Amino acid sequence: MSRRVRRKPVIVEEKEKIIVQGSCANGVCEETPRSDTNSMNVDWTGLPDDTVIQVLSCLNYRDRASLSSTCKTFRVLGSSPCLWTSLDLRAHKCDVETAASLASRCSNLQRLRFRGSEAANAVIFLQARGLREISCDFCRDISDATLSVMAARHEALESLQIGPDFCDKITSDAIQKVAMCCPNLKRLRLSGVRDIDGEAIRSLVRNCKQLVEIGFVDCLRVDGSALGDAVSVRFLSLSGLRHINWSLASQLWSKLPNLVGLDVSRTDISLSAISRLLSSQSLKVVCALNCSVLEEAASGAAYDTKSKVLLTLSTYILKGLSSLVSGLVQPDRVPQTDKKGLWNQRNQVAGGGNVKDVMDWMEWVLSHSLLRIAENNPSGLDGFWVGQGALLLLSLIESLQEDVQERAATGLATFVVIDDENATVDPRRAEAVMLGGGIRLLLNLARSCREGVQSEAAKAIANLSVNAEVAKAVAMEGGISILASLARSPNRLVAEEAAGGLWNLSVGEEHKAAIAEAGGVKALVDLIFKWPSGGDGVLERAAGALANLAADDKCSMEVALAGGVHALVMLARSCKSEGVQEQAARALANLAAHGDSNGNNAAVGQEAGALEALVLLTCSRHEGVRQEAAGALWNLSFDDRNREAIAAGGGVEALVALAQTCSNGSQGLQERAAGALWGLSVSEANSIAIGREGGVAPLIALARSDAEDVHETAAGALWNLAFNPGNALRIVEEGGVPALVHLCSSSVSKMARFMSALALAYMFDGRMDEIGLTGSSTEGVSKAGSLDGARRMALKNIEAFIQTFFDQHLFAAAAASSAPASLTQVVEAVRIQEAGHLRCSGAEIGRFISMLRNTSSILRSCAAFALLQFTIPGSRHAVHHASLLHKAGAARVLRAAAASATAPIEAKVFARIVLRNLEHHPFEACSLT
Repeated sequence: MSRRVRRKPVIVEEKEKIIVQGSCANGVCEETPRSDTNSMNVDWTGLPDDTVIQVLSCLNYRDRASLSSTCKTFRVLGSSPCLWTSLDLRAHKCDVETAASLASRCSNLQRLRFRGSEAANAVIFLQARGLREISCDFCRDISDATLSVMAARHEALESLQIGPDFCDKITSDAIQKVAMCCPNLKRLRLSGVRDIDGEAIRSLVRNCKQLVEIGFVDCLRVDGSALGDAVSVRFLSLSGLRHINWSLASQLWSKLPNLVGLDVSRTDISLSAISRLLSSQSLKVVCALNCSVLEEAASGAAYDTKSKVLLTLSTYILKGLSSLVSGLVQPDRVPQTDKKGLWNQRNQVAGGGNVKDVMDWMEWVLSHSLLRIAENNPSGLDGFWVGQGALLLLSLIESLQEDVQERAATGLATFVVIDDENATVDPRRAEAVMLGGGIRLLLNLARSCREGVQSEAAKAIANLSVNAEVAKAVAMEGGISILASLARSPNRLVAEEAAGGLWNLSVGEEHKAAIAEAGGVKALVDLIFKWPSGGDGVLERAAGALANLAADDKCSMEVALAGGVHALVMLARSCKSEGVQEQAARALANLAAHGDSNGNNAAVGQEAGALEALVLLTCSRHEGVRQEAAGALWNLSFDDRNREAIAAGGGVEALVALAQTCSNGSQGLQERAAGALWGLSVSEANSIAIGREGGVAPLIALARSDAEDVHETAAGALWNLAFNPGNALRIVEEGGVPALVHLCSSSVSKMARFMSALALAYMFDGRMDEIGLTGSSTEGVSKAGSLDGARRMALKNIEAFIQTFFDQHLFAAAAASSAPASLTQVVEAVRIQEAGHLRCSGAEIGRFISMLRNTSSILRSCAAFALLQFTIPGSRHAVHHASLLHKAGAARVLRAAAASATAPIEAKVFARIVLRNLEHHPFEACSLT
């Protein structure tokens, strides 16, 4: 897997404590420039107190706490009440101990944001009785008791928001307690409560006289008639509501004297109910996105006037909102607007408090509904997303409300993804974001000093970057440097999403070098050491990005220099997450894939526990882990020492077992299982062990695969195994001859046909006969007959394979002429490019030399053809093979074969070509290599 997308937010159970990183100003993080020695001698403690406080106010909570810990002066100033009116603990572990340690600074705390049920239980220990606003994310397990205590300890509360996760453990009882304990409550937003009864709503109405906004989102059942008594409410959101009597509710709500905005998105509200609601004297806007009845009727435009606005997916929402603003202000004060300036209209209208309230609520409603629609990904909305949905989300990115910005960024990350499993991004939706200036907006958001915004912006950039054109745009706008910087964040959520962005960008070959130059490789490796456990998301993304980068030769060396080998082996050995194991194994496979161009293959094998860990991973329950581990062992087996160490660590038994059980697996798994056995079987001792462990039968089964990559690697493994007479006999007995004959004659892969022919030649060059005829005389006669039939079939197909390269005129000309050009033409006609990557041992070369003397002219032709392929000048191992031939005195045998009166013409021409190849690599030159 080379890339990953994220749609829904993930709850991180363990969050880091507060530590320092960088500084930010004006909402944008900048890298601190290097200072000279003299500038470092400034006495920062001598700055005026108000200057220090101003600096501290520009930092996030993590950096502020870290700076305050540097000296007594900063500690005192860092505790100034004016710095602690607002606190966002979502990115930090907030338990009772943490809350108690912050209590001394929270006496004036007015606004608090946190995440998770554990944090909800700890909030009371902050002792912030003056709290005005509480916002709690992902508190699915929050209970009535916790909510009741929270309300009782914070009687001055004016705003309470719990969501967007479903809070199905909260009941109407807790809502009544909130109403009784918090008489100053102005805003209440709850998500996913199962049942909100009339008594709870009437309690809110009786006790909270200033209540102007109610949001019961994605609730199962709400008493609509009781809401008809909420005369103080100006904004009401019931999006996602499932069970309500719309006819009765619309009659009652249309009489609410102060109701300005109503959100009924994603409900089954009827046309008649909408018409009745819009007859209200006070109501200005109804948001009804993704309401099936309204979308089918497409009737929203009928109410798009200056006095009433109905927003549906079939109306032009930005135009409707512009009309809404025009209806809320004096005609001479209506601002000039464009597509992206809508959210700033409220700031252009002097004294436009009413506009600000309405637009703040509309931003919240739209960001929430668009995100929910994107998460559910209903069919038939492509036109909406491309036509205006992307532009709406980009407009919300420019909101002044942080939570709206976050949801808009999450919406952008979500709506472009149409298939999570296969990491598929809709190109038209991605293009709409790009054309709307979204890349620059998101990158600017990622540079914010607010970590929640950084995280969601980085997630959006990551998902969009699955699209190659967007990835190019991100790189051109400087996004690689920004993501590399965010990957160094001490906030795990930010680092995780940034690593995901680098993972997707690293798919493009053109981005790999830029990531390395931006320090991305070092940042990714450091992430693994920073969070070696408890952060599976960040570890998987870091390992995935490193895997992509390691596929590049230069970047693979950067990974090794940064300590990546040790980091990845550590993950493979100790991490229990299958996603992390898969990406770590893939990264190690890519590091080991560069052969002689660098020393990473040997380095991975020499890392303590690396090979043993990969062998164990081949037994994983997860197919992706098994596949990548087998691929890593395949690549590592090209190193002689690694090959023997893998076998000593139980690799033969593990890989044979994998081959035996992967018949129903993916083609990738089958290819790598066969490939790893192919790599190990280069050693004759391993080859014998594979045969003894039962590896022949599964390799024959894989050789019957229709997938070219699978049967090609299986043919390579069987070729190596057939070198041993005992294995050759096993192949015959297990029915391998028909499988190899089929490959030799029918595969579209020249390499598969070539290696199948060589395997058949090994099996029937006479060495197997000695062990094949043991037993009683009757058994011997039976075996002899069986082997003789198999031999005739094998030789017939070897000959047919050689003949596919035969051109009568070309070979006749080469046989009759001593001109090099005629031989060169034959080489070009018969050359199999991939065969140049095969490396034979001295014993194998000796086997082919012996085959040149075989009584079978077909085997002599096959041997000469093979030696031709192995010694073509310029091929990877030509010098090595020429050296082995020189040492074995092959020239004399080759000259005899070339001059033989009984040999077929192709055998003589092939022998002459091999002789010429040896002249190209004289013995003296080969001895020096």
